[in-house]
Amino acid sequence: MTDTTTLDEHAARALERMRAINPDADPVSRLPDVHPARIPRHIAIIMDGNGRWAKERGFARIFGHRNGAQAVRTVVEECGRLGVEALTLYAFSSENWKRPSDEVQELMYLAALYMEGERDALVDENIRFRLLGRRGDLPEDVREALGRLETATSGCTGPSLNIAMNYGSRAEIVDAVRSLAARAVRGEVDPGAISEEDVSASLYTAGLPDPDLLIRTAGEQRLSNFLLWQLSYAEIHVTETFWPDFGIEALHAAVRDFASRDRRFGGLGPA
Repeated sequence: MTDTTTLDEHAARALERMRAINPDADPVSRLPDVHPARIPRHIAIIMDGNGRWAKERGFARIFGHRNGAQAVRTVVEECGRLGVEALTLYAFSSENWKRPSDEVQELMYLAALYMEGERDALVDENIRFRLLGRRGDLPEDVREALGRLETATSGCTGPSLNIAMNYGSRAEIVDAVRSLAARAVRGEVDPGAISEEDVSASLYTAGLPDPDLLIRTAGEQRLSNFLLWQLSYAEIHVTETFWPDFGIEALHAAVRDFASRDRRFGGLGPA
């Protein structure tokens, strides 16, 4: 593991922050050409291209989804090594229910299988799991697997893994508005004093830093109703790589791209 005494003060502070969450984080060894302070705290990924990946190989779309699950494990592990604090994966949108029923059933099966199969590993790695989305419409077996995973990782204090399922950003914002309106009716909040911080605290992602980097695979260049509020100042990296082929090298390329950006946040100089 990298010795912080050999680093500049800014890098040492960044590593200290990372290792307070994940003691095994070692971005200097994994990405020596990227300053630790330029590693994104929160990465969000739109995992796209499973179906096209399978079609190119003469298989059904379901085969692509099954292979995409392995890419999830690879990316979760490498994000931990890089010192990323939060990883949010767009697994199933509220619009995806329109897909063929057999594909939807397979996606739900894979979701439940992932939650059951990764539970012990996430606990061992001290990773806190969160679902982003409206869980009431999910199948019972998925909700049960979700409950077991959330309970098992509830005491974890390390990085956060967030899976967006039955998720739509507009629905999330509507839910936040409804929550704030109900609080206003109860006299708990002054409608005229509601701030951006109040809205953020009412979203599914409450307590998480906003994503610094959005990665979209398979070359698509749209947000697809994903984290519209939270991505306001995120850097966007689009890769032609289909999700099942997205591995460590592709993740490193995205982080390098992010580290090269001049993030001004509306100002004139680097932040």
